[in-house]
Amino acid sequence: MSDIEQAPPGVDGTVPSPARMYDYILGGSANFAVDREAVERVRAQMPDLEDAAWANRGFLQRSVRWLAEQGVRQFIDIGAGLPTGNNTHDAVQKVAPDARILYVDNDPMVAAHAKTLLEGASGTAFITADFRDPEGLLGHEQTRAMIDFARPVALLLVTVTHFVPDEEDPWGLVRRYVSRLAPGSYLALSAITSERQIDRAVDTVRSVYAGSSSPGGFPRSRAEIERYFTGLEIVPPYDNAPAEICYVGQWGAVDADDADTDGSRWGYCAVARKPE
Repeated sequence: MSDIEQAPPGVDGTVPSPARMYDYILGGSANFAVDREAVERVRAQMPDLEDAAWANRGFLQRSVRWLAEQGVRQFIDIGAGLPTGNNTHDAVQKVAPDARILYVDNDPMVAAHAKTLLEGASGTAFITADFRDPEGLLGHEQTRAMIDFARPVALLLVTVTHFVPDEEDPWGLVRRYVSRLAPGSYLALSAITSERQIDRAVDTVRSVYAGSSSPGGFPRSRAEIERYFTGLEIVPPYDNAPAEICYVGQWGAVDADDADTDGSRWGYCAVARKPE
C-alpha cells in the first residue's frame, strides 16, 4: 500500500508536513516518503540535523520534568507534533501521575495519530487548533474542560514560533497566551536561530519549509527570541548559570559545556515564570 493510500482522510500525502518530518528525524514511523525526502534535502546541507532535533527534544523532556517537580500539574503543549514516542505526558507523568496534558496541533495527521498514541493514556487530550488563534484555542470546549486557568499552567511552545512571520507578530501572540495564565504559571519556549549558521544550510531549511503544509522557517536572532520572555522571570537553565536564554541542548544539562554541540546551537530556549 502506498503512503498516499495510507493517509487518513484530510491528509495530503504528497506535501511534506513539519510534524511528520520531525517524527522521521527522531526515528519514528508516522511519516511518508515525501517527508523523508524533504528531511534528506535538509540533511544534505545540515549534517547535524539529528543532533539539533534531539537537543530540542531533550529540552522539552527535561523542562517539563522540572516543571512537574515544581508542582505544576497542567500543561498545554501547542504545536505538539506528537512524534512516535517520548512525548510530554511520558516525561511529566513519571513525576506527577495526576498531571493533565492538553496537546494542540493543526495538522490532521497529528490528530489521527493522537487517537492511537494517546489511547489509554490518562490525563491527556488532543484538540485541533492553531497557535495563531489564542482565543479559539483557549476557549475550546476541551481546553475549558481540562484546564483550570485560576491555577498555574505550563505553556509549551517548542519550535512553534518560527512558523509565524514577523508581520503576524509572534511576540504579541505569546503575550496574549501568557496574559490568560495565572501568576505562577510558566512559559517553556524554544525557537530556531540562524546565528552562527552556514547560509546555504539556513536557505535550505527555509526553502524546504516554505514548500511544506505549514509554510514557515523564520529563524530569529537571540535578541528577537529573548523578546518572547518580556515581563517574565527566566529560570537559570543549569547550575551556576545566569537567568537567561541558552542553546537548547544546554537547558537542564549536567555538563552545559559538553551539551554545547553544533546541533544544539540551532535553537535558543528558556523556561520563565509569570510573577505573582
